[in-house]
Amino acid sequence: MQDTITKSTRHSEILGKFGEYAVCNWLSRSGFEVCIVNHTGLDIIACKSKYRLGITVKSRTRKRGTESASVNVFHRKHKDREKLLSACESFGCKPWLAIYIECGKIADMYLTSLANYDRKYKGKAARAIDTWSMAKRNKEAYGSDPDVYHIYFKIEEKRWPPLS
Repeated sequence: MQDTITKSTRHSEILGKFGEYAVCNWLSRSGFEVCIVNHTGLDIIACKSKYRLGITVKSRTRKRGTESASVNVFHRKHKDREKLLSACESFGCKPWLAIYIECGKIADMYLTSLANYDRKYKGKAARAIDTWSMAKRNKEAYGSDPDVYHIYFKIEEKRWPPLS
């Protein structure tokens, strides 16, 4: 398998949909009823007994050497946080974040509540962009946090073109 990723012109759109469906798949496997919604600020609604989650999904592909680059979660200028909160209020959901990041032969998917993110990972100072850090120490913190759900994917090609 090649260790680098050559992206098509539509890769960002395809990856975004893939990230949404990957999150839906794992929530469904966990007993949630899920649906992808086409609403500003909100990608997925997931329900299980008394829980109703409104999830925004951020999906990224990283080139080798940029694995530890942060993922932009909320842009203050675009009012991303406000859009998620407004949509969750409209649909009666608690706001959650899902992050899907792939690089070479691996991918990580994280899921946590916005409240947990704000409490532990957002940072104290108001910034123009809130991020999800992928630095080693942050990944270790996520791994020991019972309120951050994590799935690790190892990608192994058995027989797959690219056709030359």
